[in-house]
Amino acid sequence: MNHATRTYDDILELLPSEENPSPMVRIRRLAPLGSVIFAKLEWLNPFGSVKDRTAWEMIRQLEAAGKLGSHTAADGQTHTRGLVEPTSGNTGLSLAAIAAARGYPMRAIVPAKVPRDKKVLLRIAGAEVDVVPDALCPLPGQDEGTIALAKTYARASSHKYAMPNQYENQANAQAHIRTTGPEIWRQTQGNVSHVFVSLGTCGTASGLSKFLKEKNPAIKVLAVQPSPGHDVPGLRNTSELGASKLFDPALIDEIIEIDYELAYSTAIELCRTEGMLAGPSSGLVFEGARRFAAREPIPCGVAIFADSVFKYASTLARHIPDLAIE
Repeated sequence: MNHATRTYDDILELLPSEENPSPMVRIRRLAPLGSVIFAKLEWLNPFGSVKDRTAWEMIRQLEAAGKLGSHTAADGQTHTRGLVEPTSGNTGLSLAAIAAARGYPMRAIVPAKVPRDKKVLLRIAGAEVDVVPDALCPLPGQDEGTIALAKTYARASSHKYAMPNQYENQANAQAHIRTTGPEIWRQTQGNVSHVFVSLGTCGTASGLSKFLKEKNPAIKVLAVQPSPGHDVPGLRNTSELGASKLFDPALIDEIIEIDYELAYSTAIELCRTEGMLAGPSSGLVFEGARRFAAREPIPCGVAIFADSVFKYASTLARHIPDLAIE
C-alpha cells in the first residue's frame, strides 16, 4: 500500500482513513457570502458512499469475533458463513462489495420502493436480493418487513448468515469516531466549526459528534432531515427513527427540516453550478447548510455528501420534469 503513488495490493486498502481521507472541496458559487462550506465527497470512497466506512467496521467486528468465513456447524459440516442485512441500498452495496473481496456470500433484504438502480447494483456486486413490501427505509416491528426477515434468516440459518444490523450496531458510529472525525479534524487543521449530516441509521451523526465535540465542545453538529412523506432513499426524519438505536438527540445541536423536493432540485443545482455530481441526500444536506448560513455565518463548515447522483437518475427524472427523456 502506497498512498503517495496510489498503488495498492487490495481494493480494501482504498477504504478511507486519516491517512487516506475522502476529499473535501469548498463550495464556491452556492455558499452564502461570508460562510465557508466544504463538501466531504464520500462518493469517492471505493464502493461509492459513506457507508463503506460502516460496512468495513461491522465486517471487521464480525471477523474478530470469528463469525464470518469457514466454520464447522453442529451437524459436523463445514460451511462458509456470510452476511444478511436489511438495506435501502448503500450499506448493502458496501457490504456486498467488501464481502466479495473477502470471499463471503451476501444476502440483501431490500424494500420494494428502493430505486431499481440500487437493486441491480446489489446483484452486480454479487448479493442475493430479496425484495419485500416495506417503507423506503426499513422499519421495525413489521413481521414481513426487511428487518424482521433479515433477523429470521440470521436465526434460522445461523450456519449461513451473520447479521451486522447497522441500525443497532455501535460499530456503525465507531467507524466515524475512527475515521471520518479524525479526517475532518486533520483536513481543517482543527478549525471546523459546523458539521452538517443527514439522518438514516444515525451512525454518522453520532460518531462525528462524539469525536469532534471531544476535540472542541463548541463545534456544532447539525442534522438535516427531509419533510414528512419524503421519498429520499436512505434518509429519515425524526418521526421515522424507531428502527435506529444509534440516535442520541443530546449529540445534535439542531435539526433542520427541509422540504424533501429540495433534495432533488438542490442536487441538480450542485451538479450544474459547482460541478459536484451530488445525490439527493447531498442536496438536502447542502440546502440545510445554506439555510443555516443565511441566519449566521459559518467560519468553517463541513457538509457530508453521502453519495453521488449516479444511482438516482430515474428518481431525479421523476422529480425534475425537464430531465426526462422519452
